[in-house]
Amino acid sequence: MDSALVLYEAVDGIAILTLNHPERRNALSRAMLASLRQHLTQIAAEPAVRAVIIRAAGPVFSAGHDFRELVGQPPEDVTSLFALCTEVMEAIRMLPKPVIAEVHALATAAGCQLVATCDLVVAADTATFATPGVKSGLFCTTPGVAVARAVGPRKAMEMLLTGTPISARAAEQSGLVNRVVPADRLAEETLALARQVAAASAYTLEIGKRGFYEQVALDRPQAYEVAQKIMVENTFAPDAQEGMRAFLEKRPPRWQR
Repeated sequence: MDSALVLYEAVDGIAILTLNHPERRNALSRAMLASLRQHLTQIAAEPAVRAVIIRAAGPVFSAGHDFRELVGQPPEDVTSLFALCTEVMEAIRMLPKPVIAEVHALATAAGCQLVATCDLVVAADTATFATPGVKSGLFCTTPGVAVARAVGPRKAMEMLLTGTPISARAAEQSGLVNRVVPADRLAEETLALARQVAAASAYTLEIGKRGFYEQVALDRPQAYEVAQKIMVENTFAPDAQEGMRAFLEKRPPRWQR
């Protein structure tokens, strides 16, 4: 595995992962996915990291899977590749730290899936998003899992059935993107958002993210049941007690984590 496929740096408690294979349009190859998985595993165990940014080098954010790893390959290899991709996407969702996608350009197919999987998305006004597998005879079924949960089934089906790219503004309107900013301010705006998120208690971010994904797929009564239990657990945590005391005492909180 080439570790240079994903670059790592840390700024103010924020881990920045950069997809770094621009000559292959940052395709989510087996090696790229394995490198992402390794970094995510390390970040999960690193207390100093409070938030994560995923960005990319070159003219494309990510073109999705590398077709060279799919054409003429044995079934077990194709199966293991898609399983690895799912593992990475779920590692992002389950990571006990918020993950922000910083998207400067085209994110397509599994690249769009990667964006949709992140907790927050900041996009340059030059970015576009697509799930164009239908045009190549390979429907973007696994990308559709994340995309449908971000934009809803109707918009997702339009993207999946037509393969037509949508603009950053359209992606924002559909719920795929949180913020659209000028391209020359993308890195600055994304880092500012990450710093805002990272200012919270790491424990609170972790339990909050876990609780959100546990309840969001449930019907309302079940969601409230799950959320209520998590709120009780959260209330008695040291950082929650400290935060509430700090609010009442009109002072900044001093987080344990």
